[in-house]
Amino acid sequence: MFLRLLKKGGRAAIIVPDGMMFGSSNAHRKLREILVETHKLDGVISMPSGVFKPYAGVSTAILMFTKTGAGGTDAVWFYDMQADGLSLDDKRQPVERNDIPDLLRRWHSRDLLKDVNRGEQAFFVSKESIVENGYDLSINRYKEVEYTEVVYESPKVILGKLKALEDEIRVDLGELEGLLG
Repeated sequence: MFLRLLKKGGRAAIIVPDGMMFGSSNAHRKLREILVETHKLDGVISMPSGVFKPYAGVSTAILMFTKTGAGGTDAVWFYDMQADGLSLDDKRQPVERNDIPDLLRRWHSRDLLKDVNRGEQAFFVSKESIVENGYDLSINRYKEVEYTEVVYESPKVILGKLKALEDEIRVDLGELEGLLG
């Protein structure tokens, strides 16, 4: 196991499949519990599926921790990475959106007292909350999503607009037909 390779005080970042973050097997849960209870889990970066394409298309996460052997996790910093500067398809072409500079800036300036809004891209989650959720480290367990209600017109109004549009198309087709002779 990677923990055996570290000396006390050693720090590591490991990339794991997203399933490790919430998997219900004893091994998944025990590993998450060890990182939280026996060492200091510093952060979790959720990455989008496609980051490792064309080799693997699964969602992944980065776990950042310090080996202490005596605990130390008070809160865990989460970051929801949406883009890494490359397309998430098999071609992995450069794209404009890149969260990595923001991720690094926020990592270096993270503040347990300020980064509390779970609707943001980066936020802290208390150890107590993680324990209450069975050591689930999936960002979706903790991130708050604000939903906005979308109001649509009634089906009768939409149908009326479609009929009016169809009438316009018929008129335009008739004019075109007249031009053709």
